[in-house]
Amino acid sequence: MFDSVLSSPFSLAFLGALLLMIALRLWLGVRQIAYVDAHRAAIPEPFADRVSLAAHQKAAEYCITRVRFGRLSLAVDVVVLLAFTLGGGLQALHEFWSPRLDGLWYGVALIFSVIAISGIIDLPMSLYTQFVIEQRFGFNRMTLRLFMLDLVKQLLLGLVIGVPFLLAVLWLMARMGNTWWLYVWLFWCAFNLLILFVYPTWIAPLFNTFTPLDDVTLKTRIEALLARCGFTSSGLFVMDGSRRSAHGNAYFTGFGKTKRIVFFDTLLGRLEAREVEAVLAHELGHFAHRHVIKRIALIFGVTLLLLYALGGLMNADWFYAGLGVTSDSARNTAMALILFFQIIPVFAFLLTPLTSLLSRRHEFAADRYASTHAQAADLIQALVKLYEDNAATLTPDPLHSLFYDSHPPAVQRVARLSASSSSL
Repeated sequence: MFDSVLSSPFSLAFLGALLLMIALRLWLGVRQIAYVDAHRAAIPEPFADRVSLAAHQKAAEYCITRVRFGRLSLAVDVVVLLAFTLGGGLQALHEFWSPRLDGLWYGVALIFSVIAISGIIDLPMSLYTQFVIEQRFGFNRMTLRLFMLDLVKQLLLGLVIGVPFLLAVLWLMARMGNTWWLYVWLFWCAFNLLILFVYPTWIAPLFNTFTPLDDVTLKTRIEALLARCGFTSSGLFVMDGSRRSAHGNAYFTGFGKTKRIVFFDTLLGRLEAREVEAVLAHELGHFAHRHVIKRIALIFGVTLLLLYALGGLMNADWFYAGLGVTSDSARNTAMALILFFQIIPVFAFLLTPLTSLLSRRHEFAADRYASTHAQAADLIQALVKLYEDNAATLTPDPLHSLFYDSHPPAVQRVARLSASSSSL
């Protein structure tokens, strides 16, 4: 199989992009490990009186451990990708399902087979991450029973939502002619907006318990902040995040009138009321600057371009042949869909720094907003506690951070907040 596909220019282009991605990821990982290890003995000056050396070194070890494990994850992902494509795995799945099913159900079976095989292969990695790495650093609070229960719920939810979704997509691809990509895009956008509406009240409660915030003092403080910012929500809730992890967080969920503000119980147990207010002010900054809408619009726009590109590729024999699909009967809409979204992460990897840069700019803007509606010093103190509690390294490699990080490095972020605090 490999000998025949390697004669294809597209196969060589795919392998070249894959090797470049592997080389960059490994090189950036080496840089990250070396830089974090070299700075583990000294706490950065802005944090010297706020973070203990033990906590700083724990964060360094946690970061290094995760990067090293990421190498194994990368190796597994690459092997699976090559097995499905150039190794003929997708061709074999077609040969298994085509005599048994046809039409839309053949496509659903083919796609879910890929998802199931990938999930089974990934399961040991997830178990190791949760029950070895997270356990070692004191973050895991999940039992094996809860892990498996979550897995079953995710599987059932995937079937209940995923099967009708795939049937609709494959039907549109088969019936809407050459402009099917536009109809699929419109359906995909509507589906995602629907999920944003129903997630807070129908999906999230399947995995966590959400209770109304009952701390009267904190609730009053937050409601005053919301009034100052002109923000309305359908409620303030506390999530039992401590059932699964010691990591803390807060987030908005929902869309329009279904927006909820959710605090992890671990976060509320760690931060003071004024610090919680500052963290929430930061999150409100994202809404004030329309970051959520901008990100949704960007995702929708990129998806439209991808579907348009797929529309041009799905009738090209070289596209299938170059990725290990050799029989004419296997060159169908479901196969095109799988192949395309298998390889897109490889070819789009070099765009990662651009998305990271956009996200970091949004974080800086939200910090500026927070410093005008709450105390910047309170946000700094909250961030320091969150960095410490989540074992986030204070000394990432600058190039690694530039490439990957969706949030600015701690030193830069605190420096800007300190400057804004002193200017007020």
